[in-house]
Amino acid sequence: MAIFKGAGVAIVTPMKENLEINYDKLDEILEEQIAGGTDAIIICGTTGESATMTEAEHMEAIRFTVERVKHRIPVIAGTGSNCTATAIELSKEAEKDGADGLLLVTPYYNKATQKGLIAHYTAVCSEVKLPAILYNVPSRTGCNIQPATLAHLVKNVDNIVGVKEASGNIGQVAEIMHLCDGNIDLYSGNDDQVVPLLSLGGIGVISVLSNVAPAYVHDMVYKYLNGDTKESCKMQLDALPLCSALFCEVNPIPVKAAMNLMGREVGPLRAPLTEIEPAHKELLEKAMKDFGILK
Repeated sequence: MAIFKGAGVAIVTPMKENLEINYDKLDEILEEQIAGGTDAIIICGTTGESATMTEAEHMEAIRFTVERVKHRIPVIAGTGSNCTATAIELSKEAEKDGADGLLLVTPYYNKATQKGLIAHYTAVCSEVKLPAILYNVPSRTGCNIQPATLAHLVKNVDNIVGVKEASGNIGQVAEIMHLCDGNIDLYSGNDDQVVPLLSLGGIGVISVLSNVAPAYVHDMVYKYLNGDTKESCKMQLDALPLCSALFCEVNPIPVKAAMNLMGREVGPLRAPLTEIEPAHKELLEKAMKDFGILK
């Protein structure tokens, strides 16, 4: 059974002005997401600034989220690393703390061969029982999980159940679904390609857009899954200008700016991320107003 269907939010990590994690604000936005119809919380992913967290902060953020969500919807912990031993440690801790699943990004910077990816993911997933979603985002990591590699892992490692596909390569996604015989839970990792991946057998999205429009993204996915493909497609196309604005600078710079514009007070970003450029902020504000989420 899938960890979730629908729209999972790749949630931001609110920060205080001194750049400590703002747990009171995280609690607020978790409640807003659940009330808004989000189908899963993905904590400590790229959007959550996990790359600039200490391991202790990383584990505490996961623990806090699990405690606050109280199994109302699944909590998926981002526990990937470019160090296999660290990924194992974080994954075991997330399992102990009650997460419902793992999101495991490919090793980055030091990368890995396809053989190395198989060894890495097999090692991590053999240490836990939690279901794992592999995360392929070669534009960030410089490392692409080839379809044949993914098919091998799905067939040989019982708790590898899904992939968050953010390569942007629709042909590659089709090849994945062909080689896996549909025995993989496919999630779009790009907000501008949700419906295209649903058309290839996908069951949802792990979404940045959901931070500011949770009900909309949930509805877009479920309209497609329930057969209203025309309306779902219209929603996808209508959201494109906002999706573009949310990625006008490196994620999560624009989405944090968007949430602050909406009065969510999620605070600043940790270095080396910087505040959004004025021209991009103006573009973002216009897209949000046009979409109807900002007055």
